[in-house]
Amino acid sequence: MQSEQKYTLQNIDSFELNHIFDCWQCFRRNKGKDWSYTWIFWNNILNVQKKIDSIDFSWIVDWDIKSIVDQYFDLDRNYSKIQSQLSKVDKYMKESIQYGHWIRVLNQDLRETIISFIISANNNIPRIKWIIERLSQKHWTEIDRNGQPYFTFPTAEQLKDVSISDYRKLWLWFRDQRLYETTRMILDGKIDLNSLYKKDTQTVKNELLNLSWIWPKVADCILLFSDLKRLEVFPIDVRVRRVMNELYIHNQDETKVNKNQIQKLAHEKFWDYAWLAQEYLFYRARTKL
Repeated sequence: MQSEQKYTLQNIDSFELNHIFDCWQCFRRNKGKDWSYTWIFWNNILNVQKKIDSIDFSWIVDWDIKSIVDQYFDLDRNYSKIQSQLSKVDKYMKESIQYGHWIRVLNQDLRETIISFIISANNNIPRIKWIIERLSQKHWTEIDRNGQPYFTFPTAEQLKDVSISDYRKLWLWFRDQRLYETTRMILDGKIDLNSLYKKDTQTVKNELLNLSWIWPKVADCILLFSDLKRLEVFPIDVRVRRVMNELYIHNQDETKVNKNQIQKLAHEKFWDYAWLAQEYLFYRARTKL
């Protein structure tokens, strides 16, 4: 049952809101004039604000707010230790961490992550956010807070009667058919999302690649940013390839840098922490290079 709740984290240093949200692992968040963030996930609407010695969470949740925050923000993992270890790799990683310090990788709903990253393909951030918001408003569960309506991300069942032409009205362009096909595959049981949590990472990746418009980079993002939380992956997009080439590979023709080469180098340099190193490098590429 949904209720208004509050929760405060005291004296936590490994938590930087703008870095967590601005590395674009999630899309349904908005920054307020008071520098707080409001975002919608699962069936919750949370507002979070970092103060001098605390982080305050509040608003509407559908179960215990502490459990929700701990799970969603991956608070059981020691990010201070990981960041400290990565800072010792070389000056480039140390500098990258200075740009994106205290990024945490979120545990997002698997179904929403799949659909959101299909929408993100060859797209820009404002448009991605607009499409996801419109999709939620049209096929919604509405939550009211003080007269302000908020819309949860639609379930597969709520999308079962949505046609390709309906998706097209959301300016999805070529993604309309891809989104329709993926939703149908989930509804028809051609992929069982619940079973993915019990399977090894390569098997899960292969099943994701069978979905419409999922290629290796998108599959890796889903594996890392959803609550599947597979830390073996190292998503590579144009920015990550560019920054890895700029810092380590030094190929004059960036387009010739092989993704397998990047993957191998990343795991050799960053060990089991390549997944978080990728976020620092991505953030660096967005803000510096």
